[in-house]
Amino acid sequence: MKQNVWIWNHYATNMFFDRAGRHYWFAENLIKEEYKPTIFCASTNHFSDNHIDTKGHKYFEDSADNIPFVFVNTPKYKGNRKKRLVNMISFYTGLFKTAKEYSELNGKPDIILASSVHPLTLVAGIKIAKKFNVPCICEVRDLWPESIVAYGSLKRNSMIAKLLYQGEKWIYKKASSVIMTWEGGSQYIKDQGWDNEIDINRVKHISNGLIIESFDKNSKENQINDSDLDDKKYKNLVYAGTIRKVNNLGLLLDAAKIINDYDKKIRFLIYGCGDEKEMLENRCKEENINNVVFKGRVEKKMIPSILKRSYANILHNSSTSLDKYGQSQNKFFEYLASGKCVIQTYTTEFSILEKYNCGISAVKQKPEEIAKIILEACKDNEKAEQMGQNARKAAYEFDFANLTNKLIEIIEKA
Repeated sequence: MKQNVWIWNHYATNMFFDRAGRHYWFAENLIKEEYKPTIFCASTNHFSDNHIDTKGHKYFEDSADNIPFVFVNTPKYKGNRKKRLVNMISFYTGLFKTAKEYSELNGKPDIILASSVHPLTLVAGIKIAKKFNVPCICEVRDLWPESIVAYGSLKRNSMIAKLLYQGEKWIYKKASSVIMTWEGGSQYIKDQGWDNEIDINRVKHISNGLIIESFDKNSKENQINDSDLDDKKYKNLVYAGTIRKVNNLGLLLDAAKIINDYDKKIRFLIYGCGDEKEMLENRCKEENINNVVFKGRVEKKMIPSILKRSYANILHNSSTSLDKYGQSQNKFFEYLASGKCVIQTYTTEFSILEKYNCGISAVKQKPEEIAKIILEACKDNEKAEQMGQNARKAAYEFDFANLTNKLIEIIEKA
């Protein structure tokens, strides 16, 4: 039994404050199975100004619900520019110093689970695991540079992209095992032409998910008062998430305009904030799009009660080449747990909606196609209700109690 599990996630700092999140839930369930997980993360919180003071030391220790956290000293920053890169490099170099000192005081790990977003954490995991002579599982939750290329921020044939791809391949070759959050992770390796150098059998899949018990508890204890949401004259379709360029919510507005000509009882309720919110609100006024209501930001704990009270929930973001590898957005699993039909404005391979018959998806991400599937979902109430029931059943497959069992199997075979 590989009892001492070090989990590395640069951005797990918010999990300490939220008492929630992928690695928090992994650790919580690992403890139940008599493992001893420790989460290593940055002292700076990427998601807020709520940072950890390391008091000038290399790292600072604390715990949350008996889960040990080690905060590696990193410089504060805002935005996504040079200072963020400095913060990444600082976390990478800080891990080497912290791992050495922490192991001298607490013993070395039996295994390291190094998790992206950025690949430097994975590189550190592989190198430090080698020093300790223990396995390193690399968990890929964001494909670098593929996701940057897919969203148009980096050209595939640029020198930077080529270097990043080579680094990515090195990680897959050196890791004891690779976990990907998309079911099509192995296909990605094949598409890159790396399967002759990388053992596909070492590439595993553990989706994102949720704790259903916590979701249900929040839905009861943190209910939001919302007259729009509770207005039964409308079939309210809920979008919950950020409102930025990458989310392409203008496309939903285009679909809403079409729908308004066919059914005035269908309404879009958009919960969230972002730098495009004001622009889209102005567009609604200028173009008289009166079946879309921007509700603003709400606390995360309120989201379950909102999702459970909709007619259906909309999964929407810009469709890219990444869709061929599956889907694993965190909010998608909350959508499933809500027990409502999921309307997806694009199509993915390895589709959870199709597998569990819990929603409907647009073949092409165009306003006409989106409007068509929304009208179809709202036309047949019984079918939508059945899809919602199927969604709720599917959610149990993605509860972290089940996902942690998959992780344990990988840990013990590494």
